[in-house]
Amino acid sequence: MSTQPATRYRGDFVAWTGVCGFIGEGGGAPIEPHSHYAIQLVLGAPAGLHVKLGRHGEWQACAAALVPSRAVHTIDVNDCDMSLVLFIEPETPEGKALATRLQHGPEFLDTDTVAVAAKRLERAWRFEKSYEAVQAVCMQLVRDLSGAASREPSDPRVLAAIDYIRQRVDESVSLPEVAKAVNLSPERFRHLFVEETGMPLRTYVLWRRLLHVWTLLMAGQNLSAAAHAAGFADAAHLSRTARTMFGLPPSVLQMRGPLSSQTREQQHLP
Repeated sequence: MSTQPATRYRGDFVAWTGVCGFIGEGGGAPIEPHSHYAIQLVLGAPAGLHVKLGRHGEWQACAAALVPSRAVHTIDVNDCDMSLVLFIEPETPEGKALATRLQHGPEFLDTDTVAVAAKRLERAWRFEKSYEAVQAVCMQLVRDLSGAASREPSDPRVLAAIDYIRQRVDESVSLPEVAKAVNLSPERFRHLFVEETGMPLRTYVLWRRLLHVWTLLMAGQNLSAAAHAAGFADAAHLSRTARTMFGLPPSVLQMRGPLSSQTREQQHLP
């Protein structure tokens, strides 16, 4: 575990269907041991990652770690030059494969397993400053570790439902309402949506709202404005939800990495 003074996290947010996460530097003091619904992949480069399992476990150094859904843990990334933390929905194809892999508990990964991905991530993040390049490396890493191919929704009715949800990210939407919008019965739509996205509609709606928050934070919005824009009652409501899904509140992460800085420059924002 780090003996150096904690430095404030500075990083960026990436996401695709069923997976999202943060890439950055710094970290701040380790948060309290916690658990969340998502499966977690954490990587520290070139070294310096420490992970603690359980509420009273010992800190362990590793190159990367896979943590199952609901497993109590905490991490310290202060000694890493760069860190990646990804959250994978358990009901996605990748999540199901990782859940099987992790049925006996968390897994520590050695340097050889993630070294190539770590170098590609740093190049894509620090030097290329490309959201798409970072996302592509992350997607490949998850595929390699899970043995499952990422699958984007393709059914036109589900694509129409996703568009309907995105246009109403700040509103409460129900399954019958979305099903009606795409001309399906609620029961048929329920099964089709899970089959195509790997998530129940309620989870997907919450996921989209949280993704919208992080996208707004990267673009320079403050926490309160981002919370309201994504349909949360206030910043406190957003923080409670983020703690449940990610184990930490948005306030501990500064979206000031190369990707978000580039977004602000394009929009002529400070």
